[in-house]
Amino acid sequence: MISVRTKRTVGATGLELPVFGFGGAHIGELYGTVEESVARETLQAAWDAGLRYFDTAPWYGRGLSEHRLGGFLRTLPRDKFHVSTKVGRTLHRPANPATFDRSPWVGGLNFEVKFDYSRDGIMRSYEQALQRLALDTVDVLVIHDLDAAYHDVDEYARHRKDLLETGIPALEELKKSSDIKAFGMGINTNEAFEVVAPSVDVDFFLVAMPYTLADQGSLHRGMADCVKRGISVVVGAPFASGILATGAGENATYGYASASAEMQKKVRDISEVADKHGVSLPSAALQFPLAHQAVVSVIPGAAKASEIIQNTESLSAEIPDAFWTELKERALIVADAPVPMQGGH
Repeated sequence: MISVRTKRTVGATGLELPVFGFGGAHIGELYGTVEESVARETLQAAWDAGLRYFDTAPWYGRGLSEHRLGGFLRTLPRDKFHVSTKVGRTLHRPANPATFDRSPWVGGLNFEVKFDYSRDGIMRSYEQALQRLALDTVDVLVIHDLDAAYHDVDEYARHRKDLLETGIPALEELKKSSDIKAFGMGINTNEAFEVVAPSVDVDFFLVAMPYTLADQGSLHRGMADCVKRGISVVVGAPFASGILATGAGENATYGYASASAEMQKKVRDISEVADKHGVSLPSAALQFPLAHQAVVSVIPGAAKASEIIQNTESLSAEIPDAFWTELKERALIVADAPVPMQGGH
C-alpha cells in the first residue's frame, strides 16, 4: 500500500518530496470555471488527506492558480509543505483588458504572457510568483514549456540559447544560495524527452505525457536516460489529461485533446482487464508510474474535494499481481515496464 506521506529523494539533492502531490492546473480553470469557495474546499481536502506537495505555475489560469494556492498555503506552517512553481513565462497587463482573450483557459485572469528563458526572465518570473503565492520561498522551480510545439523555429532556438547561456546559471545560483532546493524542467512529449532533455542538466524532469499507463514509449529512451544520469522524474499527468480517470468515451481526452480511436480502444482494453481483476482504472493509472525507479512523485490535478478523496483512495487501493501480468501478456503495457507487484517483482 502506498501512503501519501511516503517520500523519495530528488536526484542528488537533499530534497525529499512526497510520492503523491497536488497539481494546480485545474484550480486555474482549465476545463471550466471553479468557484472560489470550491477551490478553497479542494485545497483543504488535499491538506486534510495528508497531501504536502503542491505544484502550480504562472501559466495556470494566467496567475489564478498561484493566487489561490498561495492564499491557502500562507496560513499554514511553512515547514510542513513543499511547493513548486514554474519559470519561463512572465505575466503582464494586456493592452486592452476589455477585449483580452484568456484562452485556452476557460476562466483565469486577464494577464498576457511573455516567454523569457534568460536570466532576467527567470528571475522576474520567480519574483512575480513569490508575490502571487504570498510566500517568501518556494522549494522547487521548473522550466516550463520550452517545447517546439509552443514556439516558431527562430523563437525556439533563441529561447534554448537563452536558457543554456544564462537561464540555467540563474537557477543554479538560486539553488546554491538556498533560495530553492532543486530545479527541474517540464517535458510534454517523447520527442522533447529524447531531444531536449539530454542537453539540460537539472535535478528532475516534470513529465506530463510520455510515461503513463497508456504510453511507455519513453521507457527505454528518456526514462532510461534519467536513470543513467541520476535525474528524477515527477509525473505530472498520470491520468494522461483525462482518459485514464474517466475511461474511454465520447468526451474522453488524451494529451489535452480529444482521444483518438486508437487510444480509446487501448484504454477500453485496459479497462476490461481492470474490471476482470476488480481494479479501478484510476488506481492503476496512479500507482503504475511510481513503480519506476526514477519516479519520485505523481501530481494529479483536482477541481473539487471529491476528486481529492477519490485520488487518495485510488493511490492506496490494493492491486493484484495478476492484473499487471495480464496487461503485459496482452501487450497493453510494455513487457519489461516496472509494475507495483505485491510480490516485489
